[in-house]
Amino acid sequence: MNDAPNTTAASFDIAAVQSLRKSVLFVLGALAVSALLFGASLWPDGGEASLHEIIETIGRALIVLAILGRTWCSLYIGGRKKAEVVDLGPYSICRNPLYVFSFIGAAGAGAQFGSMTAALAAAIITVLVFAIVVRKEERFLTERFGEAYLAYKARVPRFVPNVRLWRNTTTLEIRPQLVVRTFVDACVFLAAIPLAEGIEMAQRHAVLPVLWMLP
Repeated sequence: MNDAPNTTAASFDIAAVQSLRKSVLFVLGALAVSALLFGASLWPDGGEASLHEIIETIGRALIVLAILGRTWCSLYIGGRKKAEVVDLGPYSICRNPLYVFSFIGAAGAGAQFGSMTAALAAAIITVLVFAIVVRKEERFLTERFGEAYLAYKARVPRFVPNVRLWRNTTTLEIRPQLVVRTFVDACVFLAAIPLAEGIEMAQRHAVLPVLWMLP
């Protein structure tokens, strides 16, 4: 494999694209929260057996799964993305498992409002943003690694995992600093829990008006 980047690949800055992704997600997240400030779940919070609480509980499980999943993926990809085609572990069954777990985390965060609509909307918004980023990254990786990446791209699906393709290694070089950073970044999904509870409390005490209901 020829790891020497050509001029086009060298001019591509993955860090800049990732920064743009985070900025766009932050703006969209802020807009979504602003909309939810005046919206409430159609399902009343009537205790542990209520549909509202069930949706929230499932959402929390999805958030935990997203945090653990993103951390797991970072064990394989941390510091290697621009140096080699990573095709082991989660990357053997899906080309973008980190992003897939982000979709899951976004759905879990939206579910903290007790609304299936909010969960679905959060996941769809995240998919749309990451789809743009993935296309840019794929162009870079194709230019960087050529046939090696094209073969990987043809074999492994972009987002939907194919577990039949699973392959792993007996040893793995781990960069703890990058793994910890990914874990901390993923924990931002947890902020949706107190945020949603705070909004619901403000609505119950008529501090915030409820202008629409979300199923």
